[in-house]
Amino acid sequence: MSKKQKKRQLSLTYKPIGFVLSWAAGSLAGIAFQKTWMAIRHEEDAPDALDKERGWGEVLLAAAVQGAIFAVVRSAVDRSGAKVIERSTGVWPSPDKSGRD
Repeated sequence: MSKKQKKRQLSLTYKPIGFVLSWAAGSLAGIAFQKTWMAIRHEEDAPDALDKERGWGEVLLAAAVQGAIFAVVRSAVDRSGAKVIERSTGVWPSPDKSGRD
């Protein structure tokens, strides 16, 4: 099997693994955001966009913090998973250099 065929087959095999890793990353990011929000505002619940009692600043701050944490955690988990696959198989799991599809 050529390296190109192996890479294509690996990317199909990696999809379910990537899904599980993304799910785990989302869970970890949610926990990290809750802890971070508690440290920032000393509140258990972060404001939601539809929370009438909260102001724009609070809602946008919560969204920005949550987005940043989610992006960092997801990238760290995806990168770690890809490195493990590469070490195990010798092939990077993404079919091209663009990364996620």
